[in-house]
Amino acid sequence: MKGARLISAGPGRLRVEGALNFASVTGLVTEAEALFPATGRLRIDLSGVESANSAGLALLLEWLDMARSRRLDLEYLNLPDALGRIAAFSNLGTLLPLAPPTPG
Repeated sequence: MKGARLISAGPGRLRVEGALNFASVTGLVTEAEALFPATGRLRIDLSGVESANSAGLALLLEWLDMARSRRLDLEYLNLPDALGRIAAFSNLGTLLPLAPPTPG
């Protein structure tokens, strides 16, 4: 899969599948505008992300801004290691609302 897609996974839940890169993130911003709920809580599962670069991190920050403007309580689940490393290197990791890891 070269691009990425945002999939509804039930009320207040979305799932990302594919690669988060410069070619795919613009489309995901547009998809999010349609799929983000108007209010409430939103959990975005990132376990389907196959690869990611700094554009993926920028997307997560953009979604956070979108959620705040809608007064949504946003939480990211299953942050991929690549995005975690980029966020830590950029000193942006503390900005991401991450769900605690679930026990394996």
